[in-house]
Amino acid sequence: MRLRVLIAALCISGAVHAQETGNRLNLICGGQGSANKPTTSNVFAWDDSGSANATVKGSRSVGFGDEVALWIEGEEGRLRMPRAMLPGIHGGDKGWFKLKSIVVNDREIIASVAVNALNNPKMRLDRMTGSISLSGRAGDYTGGCQKFDPEATERKF
Repeated sequence: MRLRVLIAALCISGAVHAQETGNRLNLICGGQGSANKPTTSNVFAWDDSGSANATVKGSRSVGFGDEVALWIEGEEGRLRMPRAMLPGIHGGDKGWFKLKSIVVNDREIIASVAVNALNNPKMRLDRMTGSISLSGRAGDYTGGCQKFDPEATERKF
């Protein structure tokens, strides 16, 4: 009888361990940021001896408010980037981008977001405060995150 109890206990503890390692963390985050947007200006000048023109290219910072969503399960994860921070040419799947080099510890989650070959913003999520930050070539974003369960969350409408 003791052997059966021991085997049952081992089976239960193995199942609990499998559930712990397979848990999916779903977060929704609201915040604001500034996106770096390209600008182009044309300059034209003339005088008695002739004329000249030039094109000046640069960037400007544009503020925005948006939500991001993310999920992490084990070594896999995806993040839905703010649209204002997306360059004209980007990868992703319906707005979701793969998280690379995910590091999870008791205090924070750090990863890179694979937007395209030249743009991999850094993500930092503080597990104590729920604050998130994204920082990269396309701009910066900060916000606060809340955990949610997509299966149990009631629809607003």
